[in-house]
Amino acid sequence: MSLVSLCSIIDSSRAWAADAHVATAGQVENPKAAVAQQGAARRTTLAHGKGASGGEDEQIIVTGTRDPHQTARHSMSPVTIVSGAQLRATGQSDLRDALTLIAPSITRPDMAGGNANLVDALSLRSLSADQTLVLVNGKRRHTTAIVADYMGPQTGTTPVDVDMIPLSSIDHVEVLQDGAAALYGSDAIAGVINIILKTSSSGITAQAINGGYEEGDGFTTGETLNMGFKLGKKGFFNLGMEVKHQAHTVRVGIDDRVGTYANKFVGNPNSTRETISYNAGYDITPRIQLYSFATYGHRYGQSFQNYRTPSVLPQVYPEGFSPQITLNSNDFQVAAGIKGHDFWGWGWDLSTTYGAEYDSIGMISSANVDLYNDTHSTPQNFHMMSFSDSQWTSGLDVHRSFAVPVLAGPVNFAMGAQYRYETYNVGAGEPASYYGAGAESEDGLSQLSVAHAGRDVTAGYVDASTYLLKNWQIDFAGRVEHYTDSGNTETGKVSTRYDFNKYFALRGAISNGFRAPNLAEQHYTSLGVLPTGAQGILAVNTVAAQMLGAKALKPERSTNFSAGFLLNPVKNLHISVDAYQIAIKNRIVLGGNYNGATAENALKAQGIQLSDNVIPADVSAQYFSNAANTRTRGVDITAQYRTNVGRYGYITWDASFNMQNTDVTHVNSDENGNLLLNRQGMAYLSTYFPKNKLIFGGHWYNGRFDLAIHELRYGSTTSQLQYTSGPLAYSNTQFLEFVNTPKFATNIQIGYKVTPQLRLALGANNIFNKYPREIPTDTRYLGVYKYDYTSEQIGVNGGFYYMQANLAM
Repeated sequence: MSLVSLCSIIDSSRAWAADAHVATAGQVENPKAAVAQQGAARRTTLAHGKGASGGEDEQIIVTGTRDPHQTARHSMSPVTIVSGAQLRATGQSDLRDALTLIAPSITRPDMAGGNANLVDALSLRSLSADQTLVLVNGKRRHTTAIVADYMGPQTGTTPVDVDMIPLSSIDHVEVLQDGAAALYGSDAIAGVINIILKTSSSGITAQAINGGYEEGDGFTTGETLNMGFKLGKKGFFNLGMEVKHQAHTVRVGIDDRVGTYANKFVGNPNSTRETISYNAGYDITPRIQLYSFATYGHRYGQSFQNYRTPSVLPQVYPEGFSPQITLNSNDFQVAAGIKGHDFWGWGWDLSTTYGAEYDSIGMISSANVDLYNDTHSTPQNFHMMSFSDSQWTSGLDVHRSFAVPVLAGPVNFAMGAQYRYETYNVGAGEPASYYGAGAESEDGLSQLSVAHAGRDVTAGYVDASTYLLKNWQIDFAGRVEHYTDSGNTETGKVSTRYDFNKYFALRGAISNGFRAPNLAEQHYTSLGVLPTGAQGILAVNTVAAQMLGAKALKPERSTNFSAGFLLNPVKNLHISVDAYQIAIKNRIVLGGNYNGATAENALKAQGIQLSDNVIPADVSAQYFSNAANTRTRGVDITAQYRTNVGRYGYITWDASFNMQNTDVTHVNSDENGNLLLNRQGMAYLSTYFPKNKLIFGGHWYNGRFDLAIHELRYGSTTSQLQYTSGPLAYSNTQFLEFVNTPKFATNIQIGYKVTPQLRLALGANNIFNKYPREIPTDTRYLGVYKYDYTSEQIGVNGGFYYMQANLAM
């Protein structure tokens, strides 16, 4: 099966609630006819990319367009459709991990530190995770309450935790690879990922995946179930459930302090996740539908922190100890609405969506040394802090097509208004967690760090698209938003496309965008405690942050350009090439390069006490800031081809390629006149992502047998590594430049249909067990960190091997 084909394998049980749109394979259809086409809802069924007529049917898209008849291959902006079948064929039980194996412009950190290691986020086009907007059924998804407080390219992000949505409930995913703030508002700088839930009203599907890694650890099991039901004679109710468990992986070097592998910091966390969702609709009349969908997810995870030697607290841990940070997370979203069409020519959608996440952070197998020294007693498990956030969004959207005689097609006009209320809350830990220097590995939050914040966001938009000439599409979009904490913003986008003939088309877009500082960036505080030091993050409005030159945060502003062409040179061959430039001003990241006594004094001003055993140079303090301007340039290339091999079946071939380069064009200064980013901070924004990523291969179908092989090539990344030994140890001005050389990973899956309902498969991701290049010894903290795990290249875990069973009834 082609992993990036736009002609997705669509579950045969799905019924579309929107008008269908059909195109002949290898042709750019008559645009005027496409716009004018109106019809009743119909079913689109693809048999491995081939329609009943022998051609390739195309799927209506709802992302990046207000045109109810638009398809991916004929859109003015690049949109990739990834079907649920494609996601399941990757052998991954996480949406995040599956998408990174399918779309080269999507990347993810292989591992994060602290709380962030228990959140599943992804990003587009080498930008940060919170510069990609995530929608579910076209409605804005709330973000996680957890801030990525580790040092790396995703430092400071509060993205959407995409794996809180059951994979079994996903019909397909639409990935818009273009700026879309004028359509959707804040966060859509890099693009949009729209997760479309299943609408089937009958049938049962189930999947089980069980596997582990070459090293013999990280056992992973994921079980999913999906069921469709009819609601009377006019509705559907689709229910999905999922349970996933993964065990720890450990990928470390020898700890220099003890000469063993006792330190287990680098690797996957131990995590168990249960999720459930529903998607429902009911036709009150032939023109009015009630709809609702919801998701709920619970995760409990444990992530190893750095090992503490026996000398730290021999009275309690005579053999030393490995603290584990824990996350108990509850995440939900519920949406309801009513929509209609053909009301004096108008269609409309009135909806409300509420989503929230509640996170409790703990620490197990730890101790508070200061508390023990003063009282001869210490807990070993702690409640450290809590976070929560919420978004309540309500909106009205209306649209209509108008016939304009001088134009080649009708004008598709849409407008709407939205209101959103957001909250963010920080709760304190138990007193034992922050007494003195706090619990080992992370200082609990005291009452000084408690925060309760909220804001209102109001928005309005207009959008109009038409055909100026028979083969020339154009779209204008504009949006105005008001934030009660960061003011007003106006965004716009112009997109166009010209089809010269059935073989060749050009498209392009110009837009501006923004990302408002989120509430977490304004109010988050934490202190990560290392065996030799500490890393503090200070809320930007605190006295401590202001001592270090902090300024009030402003929104990020972006300017996006894209241009591309599409080729259909022969039957069954489709090629698209899209180049882009994204210039962003005032990017919000952790800034301020303060360590040593200056950082210690700032932390103490915030009421944070440090252990007497810390190395002053290894104590740092930062805050969120509008640190820099960047410019990202790149190109996306995709190609799909199908080969019929007679009685031996057929093969779907695919290739996709992303190439990008990000430059830091300006670094801002703090109120003290110091630059907000050092060389390492600039590298996090520019060179920690692969320069290019290539995915190519094919899927062969022959009766009951099928075989998929895909090769992934990750381009090089360049890191600025901090020295941890020698005369430059813990310097925040001198770093070692390290090139993580290109790496290949081979994925393979062989499947067999035992019965028409049951398919079994064996597979491997990274079958040849490739790893990143090891970093020099003088940059390995404690000798343990032998890989630069923050680089978003090939992962640190090696080969993953699995068995999979799929049942459809």
